[in-house]
Amino acid sequence: MLKLIGTDENKYYSWELRPGKYIIGRKSTCDFHIADKTISRRHAELIVSDDESECFLSDLGSHNKTFVNGEEIFTKITIKAGDRIQFGQTDFKLQSAEDEELKALQKPTLFSDIDPEKSIMLSMTEALKPLPDRVADMPELLPTIFDMAKMLVLSEPKEAMLEHSLEMVGKLIPSDRLAVLLTTDKNMEMFTAACCTSSGNDPGYFSLSKTILKDILENKNAILIDDAKEDPRFAEKESIIASDLRSAMAVPLFDEERVFGILYADTTNPLRRYNDDFLRLFATMGNIIASRLANFALIQEREEKKIYEAELNRAADIQKSLVRQDIPKVSNYSLFAFQEQCRAVGGDLYDFTILPDGKLLFLLADVSGKGMGAALLMSNILASFRILYNNDEFNLNKAVTQVSLQMFKHSTTENFATLFIGFLDTQNHNLTYINAGHNPPLLIRESGKMDMLDPCGMMIGAFDFSTWTEESVEFNIGDSLTVFSDGVTEAGAEEEEYSDERLEQLVIENRDKTPKSLIRTIILDVNTFMGDSPRTDDITMIVIKRDK
Repeated sequence: MLKLIGTDENKYYSWELRPGKYIIGRKSTCDFHIADKTISRRHAELIVSDDESECFLSDLGSHNKTFVNGEEIFTKITIKAGDRIQFGQTDFKLQSAEDEELKALQKPTLFSDIDPEKSIMLSMTEALKPLPDRVADMPELLPTIFDMAKMLVLSEPKEAMLEHSLEMVGKLIPSDRLAVLLTTDKNMEMFTAACCTSSGNDPGYFSLSKTILKDILENKNAILIDDAKEDPRFAEKESIIASDLRSAMAVPLFDEERVFGILYADTTNPLRRYNDDFLRLFATMGNIIASRLANFALIQEREEKKIYEAELNRAADIQKSLVRQDIPKVSNYSLFAFQEQCRAVGGDLYDFTILPDGKLLFLLADVSGKGMGAALLMSNILASFRILYNNDEFNLNKAVTQVSLQMFKHSTTENFATLFIGFLDTQNHNLTYINAGHNPPLLIRESGKMDMLDPCGMMIGAFDFSTWTEESVEFNIGDSLTVFSDGVTEAGAEEEEYSDERLEQLVIENRDKTPKSLIRTIILDVNTFMGDSPRTDDITMIVIKRDK
């Protein structure tokens, strides 16, 4: 009979393979359910022949593929005992098992019944001190340690590495059971990542005392149980008598930051009583395993970072494509816009369009927060307004109200945006606008006089009862309007901000420049002010100037 054993790093799986067809996947109704995100809902199909002489495996078009012994499978293939199977990023092994082994009672470990106060606890600092000569002179020690050290540079899967490690540990540590238990995201919970037995029987279930487990995980202590049979406290413990355990050890597997697992050994042989020498040797081998596991974690982190960066770059490209790059040509006016994000994606947005009646509509908004969340909200706002642009009877107040309610209903309370939106009648030279809680844009007259277009309502998306008042202003020859996000005025150099006053003065002094030249002047001045200080917010600007 065959068994399929493996782990998704949150749970240890051991499935009997009797004649029949089995669907493996993330869907809860699958015959073999694996709740890992890299597993497709229906990932693979496994068939065992009626006489159990053959076993077949096929991939069901899964997203992250199925591999056997490192090779991707494309058609139904025959698999045999000893084959390593990878569904997505979960590792499994096809293992032969005798019927009597499958029926064996699960054996609790000694640690579930032991009194922590009667156990021998040893700090890993003490346990990892140089081995005594009587241990260091063991003829098989150096070759085994050397073989284990080679694991640090081998590129085999983690499950295979752990199994090989336990085989090598077994050469030096006499034991009935050896196991590596790894921590999960949940506090004080562990799963069996790899295990082996001297007899080849089913290893049973591992259950550790919460008190001892806490001491191992939090204090990085190793534990040694010499011989429970000599302790009268266990004379009536049926579970101990049934399993006949005599001695056990456990050492933490850790790096500089945390304990991420335990190396465990136990024995039922009364002639194999663990002592300090065994514990120190066990700790040394555990330290090598921990180093390799830490390396796996770094590799996984690096791969996840690559995936994240690729997704982020893709999101940045999508966001860039959403923002209008071609600024419309408008008679008697010159326009320019600029955006620079402090991260790959951001929450500032701007847009231009010519309405069906010929008016120029433009907007600039600043979404709360930063990063991916702000970028998603930004794209939602932009898409909502663009749908409304196509209405032949576009109404400024109605559009702002609809988009605000949309945000309020479908986002959390901390998600909102400040917005300046207006349309310019290029025939009558009149600007109608709504300022929804945004920094007041600067309308600079040809004479140098400055009018600030103050807010006429709350930010959008914050409440379901907000109202806004439309305002209007005349646009004369030589007048220019500068709309900006607070990334300009709040640009910081140590404890000082660029400030509204500095921007206002700069815009007034450079009012004769073209919109493009004016924006370049502002950016240069902001960069000079900030020096080497890191940018912490997006910068977005629109400048509109009436030329004739």
